[in-house]
Formats: sequence, C-alpha cells, structure tokens
Amino acid sequence: MKKVLYCATVDYHFSAFHLPYMQWFKEQGWDVHVAAAGNNELPFTDKKFTIPIHRSPFKLSNFKAYKQLRTLMKEHDYDIIHSHTPLGGVIARLAARKARKQGTKVIYTAHGFHFCKGAPLLNWLVYYPIEKYLSKDTDCLITINSEDYQLAKDHHFKAKKIKHINGVGVDTERYKPVSEKGKEEAKRKFGYQASDFLLIYAAEFNKNKNQQLLIKALARVKDELPVARLLLAGEGPLKEQCRELAENLGIEDRVEFMGFRHDLEHLLPACDLAVASSLREGLPVNIMEAMACGLPVVASQNRGHRELIAERKNGFLVDPYDVDGFASRLEKVYFLKQLRYQLGAGSLVKVKEYSIQNTLNQTTATYKSYMEQEELGWAVQ
Repeated sequence: MKKVLYCATVDYHFSAFHLPYMQWFKEQGWDVHVAAAGNNELPFTDKKFTIPIHRSPFKLSNFKAYKQLRTLMKEHDYDIIHSHTPLGGVIARLAARKARKQGTKVIYTAHGFHFCKGAPLLNWLVYYPIEKYLSKDTDCLITINSEDYQLAKDHHFKAKKIKHINGVGVDTERYKPVSEKGKEEAKRKFGYQASDFLLIYAAEFNKNKNQQLLIKALARVKDELPVARLLLAGEGPLKEQCRELAENLGIEDRVEFMGFRHDLEHLLPACDLAVASSLREGLPVNIMEAMACGLPVVASQNRGHRELIAERKNGFLVDPYDVDGFASRLEKVYFLKQLRYQLGAGSLVKVKEYSIQNTLNQTTATYKSYMEQEELGWAVQ
C-alpha cells in the first residue's frame, strides 16, 4: 500500500485547507497519515500522530517532534511527504533527510514566506537562511503567490522543482453570491436592516491582522456612513483591545465582535463589502471566500492581497497604516453603487482562477508526476 504523510504545526490546518487533497489520495487507494499537534479528528485519514510541534522555532519541544517524526518516517517508509506551515516544514524536512535518500519525495508548501518585501529585518535574519538552506532537502517547493515564487527563483533556492500554485483553493459551490433580494433577506436573518452597509473581516485578532485600521477608518466615516456596520469574525489575543478601541472612538454600537464562525458561507453573501487590514499575507482564503460571494474588497497593501485584488477591477488597495485612505475608499464604494456592482462582478471573474477544482488539478499534477516516476523506476536514490 502506498503511503503519504502530511505534516504541519497544528492539525486544524488540514481540516481548514487540505481535506480535498487528502480525499484525492484516498480515491487513488493510498494510505493517508497526518502528523501535527492537536487532537482534532480528521476525515480521509488512516493514521494520525500527535507530534509536539511548536510555532516558535526556539521551543525545545520541537527537538522532540523532530525525533518522533524521524522514527515515524523510518517505520512507515512513506512514498510522499508533504509538509506545511513554517515550523512543520522545517522539522519535517530535517527528519525526512534519510527517507529522501531512499526515494521518498518531499514536498513543501510555503503558505507565505515570513520574509518578503516590507517584512521586519528579524524575519529575514531568522527565516530566510533556514528556508534557503532547507530548499536543498526539498523535491518540490510550492509557493502560493507570484512574489514568493519569484523570490525563490531570484535567490536560487535549491529545490529540485519550484512551482506556483494558486493557494489551497476556494469552494465556489459553497461560497457563492445571492440576488439583491436574497441579500436583503440574509441581512434580516442575521438581525440587520436591509439598508445597513455591512463590512466584514474574518481573521484572528493579532498584531499582523491589524483590525485597528478598520475600526479607526469606520470612526472617520461614522457621520457620513451612519448605516455602516463592521463585522469582525474571529478570536485572538487582541480582541479585547480592539473592543476597547471601538468604545473609545464612540462606535461600539457599529462594530460587532462575532467570535469564531462556522457559517461564513451564509454570512458573507449578506454583506456588502469585504475589508482586510493585515500587514502580511500569503494568499488569504478569507478574501477568496468573500470574492466568491461577489463582494468587492478594500484591503491593505501586501503580497497576498496584491495577488487577488486589482485596483478598480474588483477593489482597492491601501497602505496598512493609511486610515484616511481606507476611510475614503469605504465612502467611494458606498456612495457609488454602480461601482460597487462592477467591483463585485470583477471579484467573481477573478476568483475562478482560485477555485478548489483548479488548485486540486494543479497540486495533484505534482503528486502524479512522482507516482509516475516511481512506477517507471525513476525514483532518485
């Protein structure tokens, strides 16, 4: 029986992004194993191993995780190992060195390099040398945006293959637009007025996601846009700080802290505009889901947003610290209703490139190339 091992820092990474790919392996008759921290049950999984990988590269538990993964790989003799997330990718590739010499193919998907244009110097000092060094232990490096792909090429990363794939994909059957009447009904279902102008951002409350920009921008237009409501879905360490900011700016009644949501496919079509404020992104699924629902986007300038949003085609891009600039775009989208419709239509066109079927075809083409090599006896020793 052929075996594939998926490895990441935490197991919910797979439940959120990779189940269609795991299902594909099962349909090919392969055993699917998962190694990550966490206790979630995963479908399409024959064996799951709890490995104490920590997000911080300086935790001693990561050495324990490395030893456990090395033992696991020796015991199961995997045909393909596909690693994700920065620390999951580092530890898995280190542990897979011996297995790779014996023919195992090692794939690593970089979900947005921590070093990039505009990233802190510390990120370049810590993550760049690690990623470049480990590229030699990688059969295929997959990048999910064109800037990372070009960076890996320009800096001569030593992976045998470097590929650009359009992220993990968005389910355009699950996330899809509704009619104008359907939008009004959806708003009322969630307790809003049909005339409310709903802005939505689904993200963890942390420093990178920068929700303070959205709250400050809404405060700037509270008189011009009295019907605007900011819906912030998610949890995180800075949630209460953001709540206090909204109160201090006198807009606590216009910002809803919705917590973690499992119904975004119903909530997004009720909204009028997707907003995003993060400092760094690889290729944000939350924006793709909003685009699939026909929403225009006003977002901060970063490589992931630049990949998805074309200025005045499906949205606007603003400096992540430009409160006035962000506020002016909110007004523009609200008052120019025809423009809002045009931008939303542009989102529907653009998001087709990132459908789950498209990305599944791209990713499985890589898997198939290694399957065919092994069948023909071309495995590299």
